[in-house]
Amino acid sequence: MITVLGLGYIGLPTALMLAAHGQRVIGSDHDPKVVSALNQGKIPFEEKGIADLFQQAQANGIVFSTSIQKTETYIVAVPTPFLKVSKKLDPVYVIAAIRSILEVCPKGATIIIESTIAPGTIDKAIRPIILEKGLVIGQDIHLAHAPERIIPGNMVHELIHNARTIGTDRPNIGEAIKTIYASFCQGNIVLTSIKTAEMTKVVENTYRDINIAFANELAKICRTDDMDVYEVIKIANMHPRVNILQPGPGVGGHCISVDPWFLVGDYPGLANIILAARKINDSMPEFVLERTKSIMEQSGLSDYKRVGVYGLTYKENVDDTRESPTLQMFELMSSHLAPVLKSYDPYVKKDIVPNQVHSLEAFLSDLDLIIIMVGHDEILKNMDKLKGKTILDTRNVCFLEGTYKL
Repeated sequence: MITVLGLGYIGLPTALMLAAHGQRVIGSDHDPKVVSALNQGKIPFEEKGIADLFQQAQANGIVFSTSIQKTETYIVAVPTPFLKVSKKLDPVYVIAAIRSILEVCPKGATIIIESTIAPGTIDKAIRPIILEKGLVIGQDIHLAHAPERIIPGNMVHELIHNARTIGTDRPNIGEAIKTIYASFCQGNIVLTSIKTAEMTKVVENTYRDINIAFANELAKICRTDDMDVYEVIKIANMHPRVNILQPGPGVGGHCISVDPWFLVGDYPGLANIILAARKINDSMPEFVLERTKSIMEQSGLSDYKRVGVYGLTYKENVDDTRESPTLQMFELMSSHLAPVLKSYDPYVKKDIVPNQVHSLEAFLSDLDLIIIMVGHDEILKNMDKLKGKTILDTRNVCFLEGTYKL
């Protein structure tokens, strides 16, 4: 039997996938509201394909509980924030999960950490906790790191098809864990050391952050000299060895905007390009504000009450607002300005910012300027309703006459 700790964006799909493919699974979360909702058949977030997966898991007997049971295998999928000042990983939730497991697990149990962690975290923060309990790692407890590699909006598909990395101390333990994931994973499953697995996951997201930062810096350069950055990137990408990503209003989510800081915090003075990329991407919400002010001056607009922000999530067609560039932008605004701007997102059902509305019609009424921060399918299908408005398109999805770009 397998216990999955943490039933959020990563833990819940993982638990459901395992159960749907024949594993006996207990999904555990410290939040009784989350567990209660799941036991009532309510999924806490929207995700393509997850409803069908949930039904399959229920049919196979998945159990949801706030308590941690005695099982042979534990998968830890709890949040891993970073400290704002030092930029280092804060492993507090992982440590708490490990301590809870050690209170109940049988000898010989395997603990698999799926949460993204900084290289060396298991050596520095996890092994000492196990040794303090008088347990022998490799005999009483087996440790592994199998970092998740999925993205909101396509989790179910990527759980099945993406390659996976499993880091362990012992090859035989790696093979046993590989069998668990192979019950559903059709991608390549690579076995390696724990520290290499830790580093590999962070490097993957850091690479994308640097690529996006290059695109965002190009956008700023092209803006100063009246060039179209999208055309520049399109032509450059025709070269077979060039693949520049698209610029945007910032980087959000709990991976690309967070993981690079682990390297900056742990390797000061060495992670120089990574630090520069982080600063560039974090500067983009402010750049959007500067562009907004410039466009308002060019268009003769002065009333911020007639400016609307479309999109509160960090990417298109998901309900995930973690590290959202829009929310970062609101934080940058003066306290008297941010509440004035009207905002709307079809995926955010509850009010999370002032002056938020909950229909496209209510959003578009009484607006002169629309800032498109997220390219949801909804706005793509309703571009005709934006005609006559001044538009700042930060996602390069609107091609109406008179649209301003980054």
